[in-house]
Parts: sequence; C-alpha cells; structure tokens
Amino acid sequence: MSKTLVVVVPDADILAATVASRLVAKIVDAQAERGTASIVLTGGRIAAKVLRTVKDLPAAKAIDWSRVDLWWGDERFLPAGDPDRNETQAREALLDALPLDPARVHPMPASDGLDGDDAEAAAARYATEVRMPFDLLMLGVGEDGHVASLFPEHPVLSETGTTAAVHNSPKPPPTRITLTMPTIQEADEVWLIAAGPDKTDAVGAALNGDKSKPAAHATGQSRTYWLLDEAAAAKRY
Repeated sequence: MSKTLVVVVPDADILAATVASRLVAKIVDAQAERGTASIVLTGGRIAAKVLRTVKDLPAAKAIDWSRVDLWWGDERFLPAGDPDRNETQAREALLDALPLDPARVHPMPASDGLDGDDAEAAAARYATEVRMPFDLLMLGVGEDGHVASLFPEHPVLSETGTTAAVHNSPKPPPTRITLTMPTIQEADEVWLIAAGPDKTDAVGAALNGDKSKPAAHATGQSRTYWLLDEAAAAKRY
C-alpha cells in the first residue's frame, strides 16, 4: 500500500537543498538496484533551484549519468529552445553540464518539431516513447492545486491514455502536453514540491482531502512525498 509522507523545512532554499539531496540518493539507490534510473522532471522556480543545487552536490558524483533516463511530466507547446519550455530551463540549470546519454533524454515535442503545431499528434508521439514505470516523478503544485498541466475542472483530467494535449489552459501558454493522472499514478514514487505562501491554500486543501484539487490525486505506487517549506505547509492540518 502506498504511503504518504509530509516533509516540512523552513524555507525555499532549504527545500531546494533537501529535494536535491533526496533526488541524488534516489538515483544512486535505483542504479545500485538495477543499474539504471528513470526520473520525471517538473518545471517552475523551485524545480530550477533544485537542479542548480544538484550540480554542486559532491554526492552527485556517485551517479552514472549515462545510465539515467529523463522524462518530463508536462511541457509548454512552444518552439524548441524557447525560454519558457521546461526542457530549456532544465538544460540551463543542470542537464547541459552532465555527461548524459542523449538517447536517454526524452523531452516532450516542441511546436516546431516533427508534428508541427499539432499538439494531439505530438502528445501521441510522446506516448509511444514513454517507458514505465518511473522510479520517481516530481511535480510542482500550482496555486490552484494543479500538477503537471492537469488543471482543476479541465476536461484533460478525465483522459486515461498515457499523455494528452491540453488546450485552453488557464495559465499561459494555452496549449501544452502533459502526462495524464493514470500515468502519474504508475510511478514508484511521486514527489509534490511547493514553496511560498501562494501555495498555502492549495496544499492545505489537497492534503485535507479536497478531491477538486488535482494534486490530491497524484500518488505513487510505493510512496508519495509532499516536500514543502513552512509557508506552503501552513494549512496542512
């Protein structure tokens, strides 16, 4: 049975350091067990801070980066290299500095890729590439309780395939690609990461069982971690 654990630290900087250390340990453990690790990255301010912190951790030298598979939980459907893409931000924060195997880095398609501006075709293409289960899937939590690009009351929440195209997103840009909730729930561990007072209400609602918040449904097969700073966790009880 999946366990849910809540970890609260004083502030966003300590949260980034905590998540970075846990991420390195998770990858090292997965590689010790099977030789490889499969990680789903997220976007946002705290995610970029986590990745920048990983770069400076001595323990990260224990990772064989050539045997890490990297995926994304969602992406803004924009041209390759656009600064608002989660992939672009992750590469700048960490990935470009690592000896990764390019064949094991799996960004979601861009709007100027093989499928052009056809988000449905791009999402379907990514679905054929995805290999589950993931060892770890990281998610930021939005002010409205969304995770990945799964927004409250949005039709995409009912999608049951591996991936979905998102149109009319309440946050710009309006077109996105996302893993679906069933795919998220297939990960061995899911980490929900949030910092700041703008996340307090959403985190509190989800942790207190408000099923209208997509974050309340994001659970891992073995463990679900809520990794929070004190401001985001203020209404967790």
